[in-house]
Amino acid sequence: MKKFVITILIINGLIWALLSNIQAKANDYATTVIGHVIQNHKEIDHSKLLEQEMSKMGHQFALQMVSILQQHLPYIMDGVMTELKLELDKTHKCLLLKDTKIGDKDCGKNNN
Repeated sequence: MKKFVITILIINGLIWALLSNIQAKANDYATTVIGHVIQNHKEIDHSKLLEQEMSKMGHQFALQMVSILQQHLPYIMDGVMTELKLELDKTHKCLLLKDTKIGDKDCGKNNN
């Protein structure tokens, strides 16, 4: 189940990244930064600027992922709880059959 949740999160992240690049949204911040970089291109530490922009994008992505997780968490938790209940039932069954002559394929041991 953990692999499934991680796979879904990665797929959601990739889809979000691909779809967010399709829409070109110009705002005051982007216009200001671009103008500043063009005017002062020799004096700017480009690695520091890139680091700050990546940090800002990471924060925005994290906020969006939190809202997505908040929306889908009940469904994820239902699946996890169902899987845990099945595993506990299987363990309980094996404990009940441990000292009997009844064999079971789920318990891994044939007591015949």
